[in-house]
Amino acid sequence: MTPTDHKQVDALMEAYFEGLHQADSTMLRDVFHPQLAYVCATEGDELYLDLETYMTRVDGREPPARRGEPREEEILEIAFASDRMARVDAWMTMMGRDFYDLLTLVRYGAEWRIVTKVFSYVPKKD
Repeated sequence: MTPTDHKQVDALMEAYFEGLHQADSTMLRDVFHPQLAYVCATEGDELYLDLETYMTRVDGREPPARRGEPREEEILEIAFASDRMARVDAWMTMMGRDFYDLLTLVRYGAEWRIVTKVFSYVPKKD
């Protein structure tokens, strides 16, 4: 992939992490595809949501930033399968949990967007 693709995905991930930290659904709508599939794969807490339902949940949260939680995240891997499809594996901590995300990205017009967010979480390790 081109350096531009890498820069766009890096910028998308920065907005993703900041949007979650701020619980900012407006910012998150700019990174998610309108047909988002949101899947929690944590045993006992399986969940399948669409974009609008997920954004309603985000809007109802107290932002981790407001609670004074530091931003802690890492992109573990970015893999481009083609010029229209990529995958990002990421880790972040918030709300007392460590989250592991498998994000599938697709081209949406000229931009990359997250079309699937499949994740699992465990209690935060201190």
